[in-house]
Amino acid sequence: MTISTQRGTSEPWAIGPADVGSAEALALLRDYYVDVANSYYRLHLGREGTPEEIETGLADSPSDDLAPPTGVFLLGRYAGQPAACAGLRVVDAATVELTRVYVRPERRGTGGGPRLMASIDEAARTLGAGRIVLDTRLDLVEARALYARCGYREIPAYSERPYAEIWYAKDLVRADR
Repeated sequence: MTISTQRGTSEPWAIGPADVGSAEALALLRDYYVDVANSYYRLHLGREGTPEEIETGLADSPSDDLAPPTGVFLLGRYAGQPAACAGLRVVDAATVELTRVYVRPERRGTGGGPRLMASIDEAARTLGAGRIVLDTRLDLVEARALYARCGYREIPAYSERPYAEIWYAKDLVRADR
């Protein structure tokens, strides 16, 4: 599966499937987790997470299902360097769940978020999905704005995860229509 480079331009973003267990993927997933965990700790506890809390959270939140046949992991490169990621996990024959959406802070505002989201749609179609769902926290305002810009709409809760506060879905239009 080849996904997403802006063809015919000097677009610095290239996004494609990657091994979720690779060193690059694990580094991005760690950065993602630290970013969202520290956002939570700052909001609710007025401090950063401790190294022990971060390690425990990472261990309790594996990503190994973001690999065939149960999912896919996308890695975004900016000017050749790992800078973004997202995962899709298969829910059923028609639905995938979006998770681990992350763009490194120094690359935010460079077009990576929308490029990543377009690649997610493409990957979901490749998995045979017609719908993408996700859950997130209310304080992740930038992520929620990105989802809304990319066609996601709020839906009733479909999960009961500890940090899920709002749920979204996007129905995909088939590329052959």
